Amino acid sequence: QVQLVESGGGLVQPGGSLRLSCAASGNSFSIFSMRWYRQAPGKQRELVATITSGGSSNYADSVKGRFTISRDNAKNTVYLQMNSLKPEDTAVYYCNVDWGYGLVYRSSWGQGTQVTVSS
Repeated sequence: QVQLVESGGGLVQPGGSLRLSCAASGNSFSIFSMRWYRQAPGKQRELVATITSGGSSNYADSVKGRFTISRDNAKNTVYLQMNSLKPEDTAVYYCNVDWGYGLVYRSSWGQGTQVTVSS
């Protein structure tokens, strides 16, 4: 099994920046696509950004040009650099990682980290 530990959330003023991290740990696995989702109060969870094992990335329209997803394969870690933050970015952010070994293919979720954008 793979465990994911997130960090980096917090309170930031509009226009500020935060960097989220999500580290995967476990034994003898390969990591494939890595994603960040977010869920605001009363709203459905939405996909924010995806990065493939080859390094290709995609973003929700609402964060394009402001957020950057990256990964460090040596550390099994995915990052989300969030710049020019807006109050509407306030949400719990979750990482999601596809992983596997042999014929096993799974997807795991982090515990979530709160991001609050407010003055």
